[in-house]
Amino acid sequence: MWGAWERSPYLARVDVLERSQYLSEDELRARQWHRLKKIVAHAYDNCPFYTQLYRASGIAPDDLRSWDSFRQFPLLTKTLIRAQNEDMIARNIPANHLQAQKTSGSTGVSLFFFVDDDAAQWRRACTIRHDRWTGWDIGEPVGAIWGNPPTKKGLRPRIRFQLLHRTRFLDTLQITENDMEAFARSLIARPATLLFGHAHSLYLFALFVRSRGLKGIVPKGIISTAMVLMETERAVIESVLEAKVFNRYGCEELSLIASECEFHNGLHVNLDMLVVEVLKDGRPANPGEAGEVVVTDLYNYGMPFIRYRVGDVAVPSDRKCACGRGFPLLERVEGRTADYVVTPNGSLISGISLTENLATLVPGLEQMQIVQEAVDFLRLRIVPGEQFGDESFRAIETLIRKRFGPTMRHECELVEAIACEPSGKFRFVISKVPLPFA
Repeated sequence: MWGAWERSPYLARVDVLERSQYLSEDELRARQWHRLKKIVAHAYDNCPFYTQLYRASGIAPDDLRSWDSFRQFPLLTKTLIRAQNEDMIARNIPANHLQAQKTSGSTGVSLFFFVDDDAAQWRRACTIRHDRWTGWDIGEPVGAIWGNPPTKKGLRPRIRFQLLHRTRFLDTLQITENDMEAFARSLIARPATLLFGHAHSLYLFALFVRSRGLKGIVPKGIISTAMVLMETERAVIESVLEAKVFNRYGCEELSLIASECEFHNGLHVNLDMLVVEVLKDGRPANPGEAGEVVVTDLYNYGMPFIRYRVGDVAVPSDRKCACGRGFPLLERVEGRTADYVVTPNGSLISGISLTENLATLVPGLEQMQIVQEAVDFLRLRIVPGEQFGDESFRAIETLIRKRFGPTMRHECELVEAIACEPSGKFRFVISKVPLPFA
């Protein structure tokens, strides 16, 4: 009813996507190819960045004749986006049809970008489709273990949020035992159909529920996202909360990339919204072989992302899922881990939440890694940018006090680069302090 009143198209698009998921892979690939050619031509004609990039590479939209030829198109990196941000915006899309967004910086570096209104509606519809795979449906209550819960100002926005989203939050920016107790008891008193959160946050909550012997939290499904879901964590979450976990992979720049269905047999690639490549040394990775994730958004005409290097590693699969959907599978995603920080007063702060609420707020910062060496001491590894200076250090000092309390000590270590783990993963937060409930 609200959608009809606002004349929003997203529910009609949900219906379109609900039908398209059961097309064959060949049919989906044909539609995908048509959309790909359109957005490449649009980017070349309307985005100065792509015009210059493709001309410098000796490539034009007419050269896009096969998937092999598509792999000759240059890759898009976060560094290029930062340097060419304004020239990536399409000149034929009105500014009032663009939504400014930024990433949380899960690799330690944030990114500013735009999504056009039409693409935002498609993304919303796509998320609803995949949420429905868990057993949840529109209008049913949700419990979210997430950082930075949205705060709505004004009566109408608050009513709208409560009516449409019906979401209760456990804020991972600062969690105490009392917070977890209150959240758990609210889920017992007023059950939520769906639980949603960071993989490790869900795991931590499950450990707390088990330690307290709480019963009666019975969602239909649980969505784990933003971090790698360890199988040991999945087992604990499913055992304690008595519901299946649906692993999900996405990023702010592109929204939902791949998601588990009810058969939990790998992650279905979001084929009707994106082109997802998994590359090993520039070629398509073989089934079972780890490769770099490169994604093209087929709907965001306002600021196209074409062959964008996400910064994650995934493993493709050649298996078929019994669910009957035409989407191919990823075996797993390998990347994105962030620990929790334990504050001197005993509360917990999610590393994923800190990316948006600390790292992105420091001027001139290229990249950061937080290492908790003691309950009252943090080492901040910092790759400084050109604008990094005294103001940056003052911002860090203020943010450390605000987020961790006045007794948390810290030391800034300026470095040229921050190494990844041997697996290729980047860990934004590394904690050497044991967590409670573990």
